[in-house]
Amino acid sequence: MSDEKPDSNGRKPTLPPGSPSAGKSPMLPPGAKAGPTLPPGAKAGPTLPPGAKAGPTLPPGAKAAGSKLPPASPKLPPGMSPKSPESTEKLVGGDGSSAATRADFTSDQDVRWCPGCGDYAILATVQRMMPELGVPREKVVFISGIGCSSRFPYYMNTYGMHSIHGRAPTIVTGLKSARPDLDIWMITGDGDSLSIGGNHIIHIMRRNVNVQIIMVNNQIYGLTKGQYSPTSEVGKITKSTPFGSLDHPFNPIALVLGAESSFAARTMDRDPKHMKEMFTRAHDYRGTGFVEVYQNCNIFNDGAFFQFTEKETKSDRTIYFEHGKPLVYAGGSKGLRLDGFNLESIDLENGQFGVSDCLVYDETSRDLAGIMSRVYWKPDFPQPFGVFYQEDRPSYDDMLHKQINAVIERSGKGSLQKLLEGGETWEIE
Repeated sequence: MSDEKPDSNGRKPTLPPGSPSAGKSPMLPPGAKAGPTLPPGAKAGPTLPPGAKAGPTLPPGAKAAGSKLPPASPKLPPGMSPKSPESTEKLVGGDGSSAATRADFTSDQDVRWCPGCGDYAILATVQRMMPELGVPREKVVFISGIGCSSRFPYYMNTYGMHSIHGRAPTIVTGLKSARPDLDIWMITGDGDSLSIGGNHIIHIMRRNVNVQIIMVNNQIYGLTKGQYSPTSEVGKITKSTPFGSLDHPFNPIALVLGAESSFAARTMDRDPKHMKEMFTRAHDYRGTGFVEVYQNCNIFNDGAFFQFTEKETKSDRTIYFEHGKPLVYAGGSKGLRLDGFNLESIDLENGQFGVSDCLVYDETSRDLAGIMSRVYWKPDFPQPFGVFYQEDRPSYDDMLHKQINAVIERSGKGSLQKLLEGGETWEIE
C-alpha cells in the first residue's frame, strides 16, 4: 500500500511509469542483491577489487609512506618582489630548479592574430622565457591596453587583464603599489601608449614603478584597420592619410628617456635570441624596464622594418651595442665614433681608422643614450638595438612601502574611522 498522501483535492501524485513510489526502496536490476544497510550517519567505505585487502587506517593528517607531493613554491617575505635580489632565484619548483615549461605558461585560448603577424614571435619568446625566470605563475600578471598586441594576456596562462585604451600604466601602477610581491608585465602598442596613453606612459617612466613594459611598435594602427599612428613616418599613406601623413613621428626611445626612464632598450621580432635577452634584462632590472620591439604588421604595414631585420640588409643597417664594447657593425668593417657631440660612421678597412677609434658604449651614461636614441631612421647610420640606458634608482613601490612602514612605526596603523572623523569637518543643518 502506498504511503503517498493525497493533495487537497483527494488526488495522489502521479509518478512516471516504472518509477518507485515514495518511501519504497529503489528498484534493482534483475539478479542484483541489495547491499548491507548502514547505520544512520555512517559513510560507506571505498569498494576494493576481488581478493584485495584494505590497508591500515592512518591517523588524521598522516601521509601514506612513499607518497610524494610536488614541492610548494616558497613564500616570499611580505613586501618582497620576485625581482628582489634577495628572493629565491628559482621559485617554480621550490628546490632550486624550474619545474615549469612553456606549456605551463600557454593558455587554452586560440591565438587570434593574422597569420604571419610578428606578435606570434613575441608571444613565443615570452612563453619560453617565463619558466627560466623562476617566478610562480600565481605571482605573474600581464596587463594590456587596447590594440592587436593587447590580446596578449588571453594567451598567457597567468593572471592578467585586458584593460582600456591607454590606461594600462595606471592599472599597473595601482596593482604594483598594492601588491609589490607580484611580477607585473605591461603589454602595449605604439598607438595605445603614445597616442591616447601618452600622458600615462610618461608618468610611469618618471615614477620608476618596478614592472616590465613591452611596447610593440609596428608604426600603424592594425586593430582598427590601417590608420597612421604616432610613430608613422612623414608622408605615410594610410586610410586616414590618403595624401600622406604630415605629422612628425614620435621616437619611442627618445621619448621615454626624456620622461626620465631609468631603463630603455630596443629589439626586433625577427631576432628571438636578442629579444629574449632584452626581456630578461628588463625583468632583472629593479624599476620600470621599458623595451621597444620593432614588429612587422604584414597586413597594413608589411616590410616597415625589413631593412633592419632581413639577412640581405641587416648587417649594414643595424648595430647591436653592449656595455663596455666598441660600436662596430657591418661584420666589423664599419664603426661609430664621436666627433665632439656629433656621431659619425667610419670605415674600418681603409686604414684611416681602427676599432680603437670607435666609441665604447656606456649604458650608464644618459648623455650617450640620448645621442644614440637620435640615430633614428637616418640612412647614413645603422639603427641601434640593445640597452640604451640603465640607471640605479629606487623604484616607486619600494619607496612607497618604505614610507608607509615608517609612518606606521611612528604613529601606529591608525584607524579609518578616526581618519573620517578627523580634520576639518562640517555639520550641515
